[in-house]
Amino acid sequence: MRFDQNGITVVVPSYKPDDKLLSTVSGILDAGFTDVCVVDDGGGKDYNHIFDKVREMPNCTVLVHEVNRGKGAALKTAFAYIAKNRPDRLGVVTADGDGQHLPKDILACAREMCEQECAILGSRDFSQAHVPARSRMGNRITSFVFLAFCGLRITDTQTGLRALPARFLPELASIKGDRYEYETNMLLEAKRMGMKMKEHTIETVYIDNNSASHFNAVRDSIRIYSLILKYVFSSACATITDLLVFYLFIKLFGAQLGTAAVLTATVVARVISSLVNYTVNRNVVFGGGKNEGLTILRYYALAIPVMLCSAGCVSLLGALFGTKFPVLITLIKMVVDTVLFLVTFRVQREWVFRKK
Repeated sequence: MRFDQNGITVVVPSYKPDDKLLSTVSGILDAGFTDVCVVDDGGGKDYNHIFDKVREMPNCTVLVHEVNRGKGAALKTAFAYIAKNRPDRLGVVTADGDGQHLPKDILACAREMCEQECAILGSRDFSQAHVPARSRMGNRITSFVFLAFCGLRITDTQTGLRALPARFLPELASIKGDRYEYETNMLLEAKRMGMKMKEHTIETVYIDNNSASHFNAVRDSIRIYSLILKYVFSSACATITDLLVFYLFIKLFGAQLGTAAVLTATVVARVISSLVNYTVNRNVVFGGGKNEGLTILRYYALAIPVMLCSAGCVSLLGALFGTKFPVLITLIKMVVDTVLFLVTFRVQREWVFRKK
């Protein structure tokens, strides 16, 4: 795709801004962009004078939420507006309005998006000394979670600087999430949409220790991790059921069944726990798979091989370590099933309960 700066719209969501928003928009225009879309996310009349000054700038559009709906909702409002009113766009670049994203980096991400024909994530360097500790730690945790659960190696999962090809705007406007979790959901849905992603290193800017951020560490972190937390809860319920049934079966029938005890106990425990897991995952966690017959078929096409893998690994490790104690065998099973837990999350999200 040939880079044309006139074919790029820069989207700037804003809530209760100060003069840094004006500097940000002015810098974007000075960098040569000819279309800027600012979203007033319901900050109230006390901030109208800031947005009025944006309206006075050339090539700027201000979209308004009457009440605060969140950063995700602001981005989706802009995406839907651009898809409808700017059909000739090559892509959009999202940027924060607090001065953290420099015009040169916005331009570089836009250029690379066109040249690589994929989404570009502006990646900050969190190892620098001036990065706030909470930002460094939060990003490390989120990056680990993305890698462990989703197989996505992303160094800056919460970057607000993203260059996105225009053909994905309709789908991006329909992704769930209205606040900070939306940016996480966007990354999770990228593979399903067929949107390839690459990272581009940008300058790491924190102004006044990021004091202008509206991010609530507890509330917004729960929103960001909501899908994974629900999956953990569902799996915990199933795991407790599975381990309890497994332990009782080994204790009651282990001596009689001998070498077949582990496999038989695993099957009985997994049948009971899988019904719990399937029901919760379908109705609470993923909410996908409208064809219940196909969904349950896929679920057990995954669950049965995983069950056999669990039984085989537990039996092998139990024999390797020479233990016959029910408690130790159960601990080995916990380790094995933890690894399988990470694998099955990805398969269930991307295949079993996929929405399309």
